[in-house]
Amino acid sequence: MDWANVIVRFSLYLDLMLVFGLPLFALYSLKPDERESITAKRFVVKSKMLAIIAIVLSIVGLVVSTKMMSGAESYFDIAPDAFSMALFEMSFGTALLIRLAALALFVALATSILTRRPAYQLVLMTVFGGIALATLAWGGHGVMNEDVKGFVHLGADIVHLIAAGAWIGALASFVLLLRWVPKGGRAEVEQLGRMLNGFAIMGSVIVSTLLVTGTINYLMISGLNFSSIFTTTYGVLLTIKLAFFLAMLALAAANRYRLTPKLEASIANDNHGPAIAALRSSLVLESGCALLILALIACLGMLNPF
Repeated sequence: MDWANVIVRFSLYLDLMLVFGLPLFALYSLKPDERESITAKRFVVKSKMLAIIAIVLSIVGLVVSTKMMSGAESYFDIAPDAFSMALFEMSFGTALLIRLAALALFVALATSILTRRPAYQLVLMTVFGGIALATLAWGGHGVMNEDVKGFVHLGADIVHLIAAGAWIGALASFVLLLRWVPKGGRAEVEQLGRMLNGFAIMGSVIVSTLLVTGTINYLMISGLNFSSIFTTTYGVLLTIKLAFFLAMLALAAANRYRLTPKLEASIANDNHGPAIAALRSSLVLESGCALLILALIACLGMLNPF
């Protein structure tokens, strides 16, 4: 396995999911008057930094992928025309160019354009972040089929990426909010509690979408053959990925039904320190599972499913 490619793929998955997920979270969780607050501006600034990193990672990814596809012994041996072929004659290259354009517009929006209209700014940042994230589908098994089956597979892969990005973005947002809460007071804790409760519906939509699109993706790759789950490296890693996904569901359920009510009760008692510490620990564990899942996805995209 080309580990350089795996590392770049993992970094791109994580980075682009945050580029999409952070402004999306700010858009649906902040009230209209809160979108001009320091919290909203922090989300915008961090998203912009991540978008710049994503541009660099995308260029690095082009070099690493071109080396692998061309069969060059080292990066210095890559023929110049190999880059032009990868960029202009392959769907992977087209997707990369679209991603770079979307990220450039994202950075421009986060820097100056529409800063006085934060709602429009967050909407457009989410759209361009989503486009950039969706282009990753052209670097995996989503392009292995043709005709109608290929359209369904690629579409399911894109929706799967978007749903995953929304979940990863929400996790990162809550972790960031927990870092910022100690710098504030009761109002910030109440805002956090409101956001946690508000994420319940969005979380249900995300999980349902992941389950449906994940099932479609598996059927498009392996059909109704479930024996390969235990007989191939791809199947074993996929099973481990599912186990971590179930762990994330369990932790998310604990956050929703145990830790969030505990936080709300602590607000009334004006002693939210222990509740925030418990919530932080749970979110760190859930984030750890998410990172392991992304690492597995980076590997799975490089493996033959059969």
